[in-house]
Amino acid sequence: MDLRKLALAAAIPALMFAQQTWYPHEGGLLKYRVQIRFGEEPDTMPDGWKFGRVSAVATDSQGLVYVFQRGPKADPIVVFDAKGKYVRSWGKGMFGNPHGLRLDRDDNVWITDNGDHQVMKFNRTGELLLKLGVKGKAATDDKTFNRPTDIAFAANGDVYISDGYGNSRVVKINKDGKYLLTWGKRGTGPGEFNIPHSVATDSRGNVYVSDRENNRIQIFDGNGKFLRQWNHLGATQNIFITPKDEMWIITHRDNIENITYDTLAGRIMKIDIGNGKILGAMESPGHWITAAKSSTDLYIGSLTGNVFRWYPGWMAGAAGAEEGLRPNNAKP
Repeated sequence: MDLRKLALAAAIPALMFAQQTWYPHEGGLLKYRVQIRFGEEPDTMPDGWKFGRVSAVATDSQGLVYVFQRGPKADPIVVFDAKGKYVRSWGKGMFGNPHGLRLDRDDNVWITDNGDHQVMKFNRTGELLLKLGVKGKAATDDKTFNRPTDIAFAANGDVYISDGYGNSRVVKINKDGKYLLTWGKRGTGPGEFNIPHSVATDSRGNVYVSDRENNRIQIFDGNGKFLRQWNHLGATQNIFITPKDEMWIITHRDNIENITYDTLAGRIMKIDIGNGKILGAMESPGHWITAAKSSTDLYIGSLTGNVFRWYPGWMAGAAGAEEGLRPNNAKP
């Protein structure tokens, strides 16, 4: 008996079943490979250091990677080169609970601390330049926050802060920290939020807010006027928009899946910013997403204690196997 023919005959029903039941990757499978322990393999951090829950990750104009993490065995902000080699770190004892981290166009590092209700701005070497909010005080006036989550930047240097777990609003300040305006309240209607978890801006000055527990992204002009919303992208954890208006998100099918799986079982999606169409997707745990400023890499900060570096590429063997299992209605 020809064992190869017998094995093929046995495999065909399984392949046909997979084709019928595997859920397609929306927009087609994004062809990336992953480095699952960026910053820890190879191990270049000081002896005994390791990540706890990684809340955020971002890159600067020189390709350095900034990791914001919650574990006690490393500084909260750890900086690596593009290959994962330790460069510097800071922040020990400064934060109640690290949450968001973004870099502005001048490579200043902005963070949200949703434990101490503060927003801080550092230069790229860790010098504190600005501190907003009152440490340990949760409130809703123009000098306080209540568990802020994320930061985004307008072309003129203005800053948007999603605020957040306690408040249900977006706060707009200028680059020097002066309060300008705010919008939003708790609810489900247009301009209302149930945990505004992420905020991003496009080249036209529009503001995109992940209204996570309402399973939608709301879109506003720069002064908070509601423009439209997308309800088909699930409970979005984080939004990143490049200067060329390439939009990336890390998301879950709904807020129940997000809470139940604690950021596991998520998906990275590339989105057409004009109409919200999903251009491609792939599985990944994750709480935060950023596209590198100096390469085609994506970085995911995951509460599993990982930084995932995704880079374009596909193994020939994996491509062949994936081709055989791809559902009929999914495109490469």
